[in-house]
Amino acid sequence: MKISQKALECNLSPMRKFHPYAVEAENKGKTIYHLNIGQPDIETPPNYYYAIHNFDNPVLAYAASPGMPVLIQAIQHYYDKLGIHFEEDEILITTGGSEALQMLMLSILDPGDEVIIPEPFYPNYNTFVKSAGGVIHPIPTTPEGGYRYAFRKKLEDAYNEHTRAIMFTNPGNPTGVVLTPKELRTIADFAKEHDLYVIGDEVYREFIYGAEDLATIGQFDDIHDNAVIIDSVSKRFSACGARIGAIITRNKELRQNLLKFCQARLSVATLDQIASAALYKVGPEYFDAVRKEYKLRRDTCYKKLLEIPGVVVKEPQGAFYMMAALPVDNADTFQKWLLTDFDDNGDTVMFAPGEGFYATPGKGLNEIRIAYVLKQDKLERAMDLLALGIKKYNETH
Repeated sequence: MKISQKALECNLSPMRKFHPYAVEAENKGKTIYHLNIGQPDIETPPNYYYAIHNFDNPVLAYAASPGMPVLIQAIQHYYDKLGIHFEEDEILITTGGSEALQMLMLSILDPGDEVIIPEPFYPNYNTFVKSAGGVIHPIPTTPEGGYRYAFRKKLEDAYNEHTRAIMFTNPGNPTGVVLTPKELRTIADFAKEHDLYVIGDEVYREFIYGAEDLATIGQFDDIHDNAVIIDSVSKRFSACGARIGAIITRNKELRQNLLKFCQARLSVATLDQIASAALYKVGPEYFDAVRKEYKLRRDTCYKKLLEIPGVVVKEPQGAFYMMAALPVDNADTFQKWLLTDFDDNGDTVMFAPGEGFYATPGKGLNEIRIAYVLKQDKLERAMDLLALGIKKYNETH
């Protein structure tokens, strides 16, 4: 039977493709320390569960296709506190940030159209762009350069007559890069000059570890028709299983066409919307505590990586990921070996190999992404296992 070329051109997730090997390792009694998936272990605020427990409608009905007012208004109020106002009809609720990205790509891309994305990038961008018939035009970065990309020359080199959008994660997944106000302005100006969509995937906005203010591409009044924000409760509130996201844009024509896809999938889950609206009632002390915890974890990972000979890494400023180049020949081969042939007292470790975070063939072969989402003692053990694994791998390969 025929499989579509679009599906064949997509790749398996580098975060999840080693799952069969992990299952086999666990069946053999190994304990795996997971640094491969950005699943926080921070407790979800109890507001979420209270809202579900107090739901007493006699019928669990469809929600409105654009989203429920209670959630839309909660998100609206959140942005108001950032000093940025969106009207209710400028916020569309989606089944996670993933559906937001998929609907957006389907709405703006025709076959052969290009999206400028700095690499390394969130690997599922590949699937969303390719399934819409589009092409990623990568902006190259390097570990030595701290994976920074928001320079006029880099944008000009990536632009051509097929370019329709610039997309980036800020703070960055997988690099932890946080754009400065000047860098955001550079991207905004370029998009405005070339009549491009500028898509800010801002699901990690709260997780910055310097003195920067929370930033958004929506803050610029002169690019209302260009700017599109992708948002989500998954990481902000440690509620990945809720699958609640949003597309936020002032572009009326784009919203009218996005709504076609919203209506086609009928609605987002009613209970998850109600419960997610309650999450926005948490106070600033929640984010202060979470930031403090993630900063401690970042510092642990960074310090441990610097102690491993041959590793190239730059300190991330945000999110809860870091990319690092390892002194190994191939991170995919190394990861498989860690699961099949290595353990230390029954323990081993998983990360996400770097090649899947690139569009350029041959890039990222010896790089990995680490998600520092484990508690401190487990994180230290995981990093020690990584160091020991590198040493033993290179002795035998």
